[in-house]
Amino acid sequence: MDEFEIINEFLTLNVKNRKDVIQGIGDDCALLKVPRGQRLAVSMDTLIGDVHFVADSNPEDIAHKAVAVNLSDLAAAGAEPSWVTLSLTLPEFDQQWLTAFHRGLKKIVDYFGVQIIGGDTCKGPLSITVQAHGFVPQQVFIKRNTAKAGELICVTGNLGDAALGLAIAKGELTDVDEDSKEKLLKQYQRPYPRVGAGIALRGRATAAIDISDGLLADVRHISQASGVGVLLRWERIPLSEAAKKVADKPLLMKSALSGGDDYELCFTVKEDEFEATQQALETVGSTCIAIGRMTGKPGVRVLDHDENVAIDTFGYQHFG
Repeated sequence: MDEFEIINEFLTLNVKNRKDVIQGIGDDCALLKVPRGQRLAVSMDTLIGDVHFVADSNPEDIAHKAVAVNLSDLAAAGAEPSWVTLSLTLPEFDQQWLTAFHRGLKKIVDYFGVQIIGGDTCKGPLSITVQAHGFVPQQVFIKRNTAKAGELICVTGNLGDAALGLAIAKGELTDVDEDSKEKLLKQYQRPYPRVGAGIALRGRATAAIDISDGLLADVRHISQASGVGVLLRWERIPLSEAAKKVADKPLLMKSALSGGDDYELCFTVKEDEFEATQQALETVGSTCIAIGRMTGKPGVRVLDHDENVAIDTFGYQHFG
């Protein structure tokens, strides 16, 4: 197949246009409309084989993750996802691979009610670039640079599972039972962005970010943008039952603090808003766990029962 046949067969999902899509795939450009009173939020990520995912992974998982990581960025801003564009680079035509990729792609866009409105396909090293678009009311867009000293630092769920799942996929972690392996691998392969939680945090979170590169790296982005410091408590970091079975504590701590790929939300709230925020997140099936506090002292610190934890890496860096 040539590139246009691949697009028509595997990337055009043959769905009825959303009401805000005037023209989707089929022309040089899509034609779209933003609802009155809303602003357009846009984010884009590229996933490269053997960098962001194991290249011989299940193509369904690859498609899922490529879309999920972009929707997670929208969630951190409190935006409701609407459309995505997708650019796929393949080393060669592989109908079986593309069929599975198509299946995973359709499942996740249907789940979140978004529509693919365009993109590109070409030959080269395996990579997927997705641009995600969403809507957010003007006054409730959640930024990174608006946290203040004294506010609580919270997360929406367990940390470290994805990094442990990657270690399992690479054969670097074997000392866990089969059930735990399966659960940890699933968290790495198919993260679900906290879209509902992001919407629930509108008007409540003072700042937010999604945890993609690692908790320490991402909370430092909030810290530096807002001009405040960070103090985290290791004993408050939420861990899954599967993660707790990992006997290697240094590996567990590194995975939870700097492993990345969790795609939970990390956000700040005023202390007197904490209970109301917990209740708001419970209504969308999410949790609100306080793991530390913003401080007036610059930098990022982690305490383990009042002892400083040495930080040797904050998270993943492409050019670090």
